Amino acid sequence: MALKPLVLGAAGLLALLLVAGAGYFSLRAGGRQATPPLHSLRPDDPQVLRVGARIYAQQCAACHGAKGEGQAHWRDRGPDGLLPAPPHDASGHTWHHPDEQLFAITKQGLAKLINQPDYRTAMPIYGGVLSDDEIVAVLSWIKAQWPSEIRRRHDEINDQYRKSLAR
Repeated sequence: MALKPLVLGAAGLLALLLVAGAGYFSLRAGGRQATPPLHSLRPDDPQVLRVGARIYAQQCAACHGAKGEGQAHWRDRGPDGLLPAPPHDASGHTWHHPDEQLFAITKQGLAKLINQPDYRTAMPIYGGVLSDDEIVAVLSWIKAQWPSEIRRRHDEINDQYRKSLAR
């Protein structure tokens, strides 16, 4: 019985992220003629992937794992109240988010994206640490590791996001 609230808590957090992301991107469009996302990933560009692999090894692998496997029990809050680093491989939920949302989380942090300044996470904010191009490179490298079916599904999520901006 004690495990059920933790699972629901993670599912609730995921739902909150999706709703907040949709609201964030709807507000960005503001009823005006929307522009395409500024930060599209480039998982098929070898030069971008070389940069992304280097940055991932330096900045991300210690928490998210060398192969993107994440930390054990990543859906359960630790004694510090924080969620462990989730996987970025096909078993995680990274690929459920459009490029622009992944970019925003990496650059500005989840608390800003969900408009909850007191939200605590162990994930560093990389704005001021990595350039926009470096953030795109590391996220591109992550996407390049996904199986082709997951990449295809992520592309569909990006297409849906772009269509929502055009409304």
